[in-house]
Amino acid sequence: MTSEIEQFLMYLATERGLSTNYQLTVQRSLEAFAKWSETVEGISAWRSVTPEYITNFLASRKRAGLEAASVRLDAVAIRIFFRFLVERQGWPDNPAESLSLPRPEKHLPETLGVEQVRKLVESIEPSDPQGFRDRAMLELLYSSGLRVSELCAARLENLDLDAGFIRVTGKGSKTRLVPIGNPAASAIRRYLESGRPTLVRRWTGAEVFLSIRGKKLTPQRIWQLIKQYAARAGIESKVYPHLLRHSFATHLLGGGADLRIIQELLGHADISTTQIYTHVEKSGLKAVIKKFHPRG
Repeated sequence: MTSEIEQFLMYLATERGLSTNYQLTVQRSLEAFAKWSETVEGISAWRSVTPEYITNFLASRKRAGLEAASVRLDAVAIRIFFRFLVERQGWPDNPAESLSLPRPEKHLPETLGVEQVRKLVESIEPSDPQGFRDRAMLELLYSSGLRVSELCAARLENLDLDAGFIRVTGKGSKTRLVPIGNPAASAIRRYLESGRPTLVRRWTGAEVFLSIRGKKLTPQRIWQLIKQYAARAGIESKVYPHLLRHSFATHLLGGGADLRIIQELLGHADISTTQIYTHVEKSGLKAVIKKFHPRG
């Protein structure tokens, strides 16, 4: 049953142009299904698979302890694989056509408190180019709620510190204008004056934030830096770039900002994506009731 999987992976790579990581994810799911089909159901050909077999396989994966998101990936891989087989081999029916996908679990986003953010940002006392850069990055991540990919791609021509805005391109190549707070604008100015010129090399592009080699920073490097500064600030919880984006949205909502405005600032295409922060805020309200109300 492996030859069809290999043909499908080749199709994903050559005709669909999908990433290597995605191909590996699909490969793992399909190989697990093939092994289960042979050992549990005694099936040696894909044409023998029935909808019941697929459902039983997904149920077995869930019983084995896989999270709903992983089971969902298996289901998606099986569905698109059988569509490929039906089209290429001319089957009259598709055993995966009516397969329902497990609902993804919704997790409340983690956030930092206002005081924790202050400690994190102020743990950087700039004394060299990297320090000026890192203070400016953290200030901007929290001030504007940028994705780490948007921070890495930020360019000088899209930065207007006098007006207090930065133009970024987010998911789906959608461009938006995002305000920059005064502390962030001041930190960026100091970096542009005292930090970035030292990092520039002859091959340097127009990216705002540069590595010591004069190239744009990578998301992985920013993760490392934030982890280091969190440890320095004495923050025990796991801190990562997107946590500052969550904190940005949650603190805005807690301060009374309209959800539609937060949606626009974050660059969410759908308001339902932004609404998760209302649950975070409600949990905060419940904590207040529990602490201060005599019957809480």
